[in-house]
Amino acid sequence: MRTHTAVNSTASPHLASVSTRRGGPIAPSRGALRPLGVGEVKITGGLWARMQELNAGVIVDHCLGWMERIGWIANFDRVAGIASGSHAGIEFVDSEVYKLLEAMAWELGRRPDAVLDERYRGIVSRVAAAQDDDGYLHTSFGHAGQRARYSDLEWGHELYCHGHLIQAAVARLRTGHDDELPAIARRLADHLHTEFGPGGRPAVCGHPEIEVALAEFGRATGEPRYLELARLFVERRGHGTLGTTLFQGHEYFQDDVPVRDAEVLRGHAVRALYLSAGAVDVAVETGDDELLAAVESQYLRTIARRSYLTGGVGAHHQNEEFGDDFELPSDRAYAETCAAIASVMLSWRLLVQTGDARYADQIERTLLNAVLVSPRADGRAFYYANTLHQRAAGAATTDDELSERAEASMRAPWFEVSCCPTNVARTLASAAGYFATTDGAGVQLHQYGSYTVDTTLDDGERIAIRIESEYPHAVRVVVVDAPERPVPVSLRIPGWALGRAEVAIAGVTTLATDSVFTVERSLSVGDVIELRLPMEPRFSRAHPRIDAVRGQSAVERGPLVLALEDVDLPQGIDVEHVELDPDFSPVDDFDGAIVRLRRRTAPEDDWPYQAAAAELGEPFTAKMRPYKDWANRGPSTMRVWIPVSGG
Repeated sequence: MRTHTAVNSTASPHLASVSTRRGGPIAPSRGALRPLGVGEVKITGGLWARMQELNAGVIVDHCLGWMERIGWIANFDRVAGIASGSHAGIEFVDSEVYKLLEAMAWELGRRPDAVLDERYRGIVSRVAAAQDDDGYLHTSFGHAGQRARYSDLEWGHELYCHGHLIQAAVARLRTGHDDELPAIARRLADHLHTEFGPGGRPAVCGHPEIEVALAEFGRATGEPRYLELARLFVERRGHGTLGTTLFQGHEYFQDDVPVRDAEVLRGHAVRALYLSAGAVDVAVETGDDELLAAVESQYLRTIARRSYLTGGVGAHHQNEEFGDDFELPSDRAYAETCAAIASVMLSWRLLVQTGDARYADQIERTLLNAVLVSPRADGRAFYYANTLHQRAAGAATTDDELSERAEASMRAPWFEVSCCPTNVARTLASAAGYFATTDGAGVQLHQYGSYTVDTTLDDGERIAIRIESEYPHAVRVVVVDAPERPVPVSLRIPGWALGRAEVAIAGVTTLATDSVFTVERSLSVGDVIELRLPMEPRFSRAHPRIDAVRGQSAVERGPLVLALEDVDLPQGIDVEHVELDPDFSPVDDFDGAIVRLRRRTAPEDDWPYQAAAAELGEPFTAKMRPYKDWANRGPSTMRVWIPVSGG
């Protein structure tokens, strides 16, 4: 795979200075590439603009409305003594308030809005009122009638909640505001350093998150103590310090082996990925290349053996965890939305460090399939888990119904454990931060859509380009401003397009055979670089060791995984009773593909095993549509992997 030379190959002992505050989700002090932040990348149209508008106009308000309605934000008022009653929700609902604040901060940085700003400041003030004098801040522990602070590190999620507050503060700093929330976070982080730092208790949290938060907060503030505490939390993991249960062993918490000694991601999927992201941040800022290489190796094996076609991860409903290698059942896929988002976070960190386009491919696959499937088209209901095969049509939910988890079937408006809606909100708000980078000499485009890039290179020259695309259709890069010298503009060539994609500039068309195509020439205002991508739908087969889908095929179109729903089949035919004709190539149908199927029938006997093969009816055609859009037309059955005739 093609990679880029490093911007800065030496670790900074003092972290980044506070001058790097204006940025995106991460701002490492070294790496092959530098992420572009708020103001440098702006989404202007297409799918991602529609998703950001949905987020700003509906999803954020939806999340806020539910948390006010069921008392999660009022928990802070109760601790502050300005409201009565008992704590609402489970122990870690504070984290949902913080993820919403992070989403609001990114949205305000993307596009200032007076109404949203007022709501944001109002919530922050209520959070501030609940902070204890020593910096501690949690609404489930440490107050009258509650358990003592840090008395349940396995399941209490205190440090997990603290981490999400700190990440919300990072978003506020990165969007140019060093105000009340960052001040709250500093007091909290100082408290944590006293409590858990070099002279404190040698403990870890049952749910990683504090690691990635402290490392990024150290980068955003320039305070080395925060990075040091993040490093301690990473190094303490894997020594069996957390208490186990009959069903959750040390592996569940990633507390079975030290991070640098593991071979693959295992246990609870979100926990594992958050910890890995934090470990990468620590490795980068401390110059620990051994740790960085270890996490990269673990993740590459996880992608190769423990990931679904959609990019989703987590094969087990029990414990929301990874299965064994190649254990990837479609109908029992858990593939939690939060795990997909955590995978994007880790992929982005590894992409920035290595310049390896594989990670950009993984981000694309995961965002467009495993993340965007979560929100309903109207932004008012979400999937928590994401099956790839729905055998029975679910019951329609009502918009005021609280769900436990909605593991499949229809999207639900809110959950008792509602980590996914707010995670979707903060991801959509900061999505532009995953699109482009610079290596100091030029720019690199990793994700496609309609957006602008406007940044300053190491020599002080400005480069500004406009990307025009209703991706995944053709991509046009238009030069808005550029230095007189040649400037390298690199385009990722998606793995599914290698050897078939073409790049055209100044009347010259070149076949793209590498994962990165770099145009390095003098550019003038108005010059156009066009990336032409093959969009013919294609069959995909699984690795032969994935027993669950042996003899089946999926259909992909560009970066999109397609799904077959019974609402697109003739009346009376269900997705359980069809086979795919492998001799009929899928036909492009704009946002999907036309495939040829045959109905399969078998006698209903008192024993389900027979010598005779099932009978097949006459062939017929049907449309497969993007997986991310399934169940937006009412209850349905669905499958991504379809049995192949003769397979």
